[in-house]
Amino acid sequence: MSRFSARRTVWIVQQGVWDMPKESMPLAAGYLKAAAMANEDIRGEMDIRIFNFGGGDSVTTVAGALFENGAPDVLAMSVFGWNYRPFGHVTETFKQLNPDGYVIVGGTHVAHQAERTFRHFPTIDVVVNTEGEFVFRDLLLAFLQEREVADLHDIGGISFRDDDGHIVTTEPPPRIPDLDAVPSPVLTGAIPLTDHHGEFRYDVALMETNRGCPYKCAFCFWGGAVGQKVRAFSRERLREELDVFAFHKVHTIVLCDANFGMLRDDQEFMEDVIRTREKHGYPRSVEGSWAKNKSKVFYEIVRRMKAEGMQSSFTLALQTLDDSALEQMHRRNMKLNDWEDLVGWLKSEGLDCYAELIWGSPGETPESFLEGYDRLAKHMTRIAVYPLLLLPNTEYSEHRDKFGFTTVRGDQDDFEYVLSNSTMTIAQNQQMKRFMVWARAFAEHLVLRRIWAPLRELAGLSQSETVISVMEWFGRSSLPAAVHVTAVADRIREQPSALPEFLNALYSEPSLDALLQQWWQEAVAPRLPAEHADLLAEIFRFDLLTRPIFDPADVSGSSTVRLPLVDVSGEPYYARPVERFDHDVPAVLDALDHGRVPSTGRRPTDVGVFLKAGFHQHYANHEQGVYFVGRTEDELRRMGVLTGSLRPLAAQVAR
Repeated sequence: MSRFSARRTVWIVQQGVWDMPKESMPLAAGYLKAAAMANEDIRGEMDIRIFNFGGGDSVTTVAGALFENGAPDVLAMSVFGWNYRPFGHVTETFKQLNPDGYVIVGGTHVAHQAERTFRHFPTIDVVVNTEGEFVFRDLLLAFLQEREVADLHDIGGISFRDDDGHIVTTEPPPRIPDLDAVPSPVLTGAIPLTDHHGEFRYDVALMETNRGCPYKCAFCFWGGAVGQKVRAFSRERLREELDVFAFHKVHTIVLCDANFGMLRDDQEFMEDVIRTREKHGYPRSVEGSWAKNKSKVFYEIVRRMKAEGMQSSFTLALQTLDDSALEQMHRRNMKLNDWEDLVGWLKSEGLDCYAELIWGSPGETPESFLEGYDRLAKHMTRIAVYPLLLLPNTEYSEHRDKFGFTTVRGDQDDFEYVLSNSTMTIAQNQQMKRFMVWARAFAEHLVLRRIWAPLRELAGLSQSETVISVMEWFGRSSLPAAVHVTAVADRIREQPSALPEFLNALYSEPSLDALLQQWWQEAVAPRLPAEHADLLAEIFRFDLLTRPIFDPADVSGSSTVRLPLVDVSGEPYYARPVERFDHDVPAVLDALDHGRVPSTGRRPTDVGVFLKAGFHQHYANHEQGVYFVGRTEDELRRMGVLTGSLRPLAAQVAR
């Protein structure tokens, strides 16, 4: 007698790392569902549902949502370091409810890690070690055929246990040569795109235009596709996906490619983005991991984007500026030494860019890292600093003794956090982790934005000095708000994924401006040269006025911010009242941005600032946050954001 009595059910479970107000698009789960549902037998006999959780959802929340109406026949989970343990515990609950069901896991944290995964969670049946779409389809077909887990030897790219409990790992199939063979989760409807208001439900739209990365950095695994030839989706398919996103008025497309701007196909894709926006008004921004080596194609794409007013934050994934560290992570062969000229060119084109650094790489010391940080900050102040994690299947992880790593597993995740290495002590690491939290919040996530360069050029204060000054002042202060903010920073510094908690504490603090003004008076003003003190104070005031407005809704669903709204090319912006400055601050900042000597004399100027509404939904996303920074009307026009006239809006923004 069959063990089945009705249509079989399959839950595909995914969880983002960040605790954000809006969902992160479950693209990986969507691929799995779309590929499975393309099979007639599966489509006829199985119901497949995606469960998409946020980084703040606890294991009890996940289990309750999954099993409140009973357990499925197959539980499939996309596993990363942040959800390895909670998802493992959920499989234990699943087996209590359905001992005969399949538990399938895949993802970068468990691929090729079957021995450890099965040891920790015997309730897991199958580990997928490769591209999962067609492997997942074949596993579902095996389940429909009532095959036991121990009898899956003919399915490539998986690990399971045989009848004797021995781990069997099958040969991986070749990488999917024609990516269009994987049905689109967007075009097939595998991923729900709208919420109960009928609005696009995710913070951004995720797209893959290709898979694979030709580089093999010692710290990176990139989905198991490192050191491989790049394979691309067809232009026609990507056009159709863009049309769907444009229909839903998606502002930002984020690309999941390893090196966007490396291939001629990337240029064609950008042309299609521009044509889509011309037809529908959206998308307005494209973000992604830009090519490490900037070729002619990259420059052509950037010029085209600028000409059409397309927005992006151009990422320089430098990771370190220390030669010894670069050598050991196998990045000396990348033409990254030209980054200063590149940043200068981007600035001359009026385009935004930010950089990524990794702290904790072998060869790096606190002194060399801060020296590199400040060297980088002379060219771009928005710097994302991440702690080095030892990820499975990387050279750092597999040859840890060579690099002298001492690590510890996270208590709320399964990442291996680097405590020390051959050139870094544990004490030095603790000191730098504290710096990272404050640097990420204040520089990368835009709590302060415009004061960095003026302090450097007119007062001789480096960016790291200023960050440390803020950090130390808050740490010394006895003011309740400062004590609270500092306590949050200290609590989350060991947990990089908890940074949104610190950002929320900062942005939602009503007295943040007063705290920062007191920091300025007590810690900064005494260090300023007399001839520039008034100007720098005016720039600091401008910085506070242009910080993105944190605007959660009240109980009625209306914005808590009581500022008039104006329409900027179809999107609502808050309009601050015009303020008089004793100096022409926008002109001074523009000169510094473009490497010119600013005019520092008094020149009374009236300044109005406009800030995009809805920041409370995007404050944890640095790629989105930059679009909420306050701008003058002239800046909005130069950027191509404002093309017509400013029109007042009668109502406050809801939701």
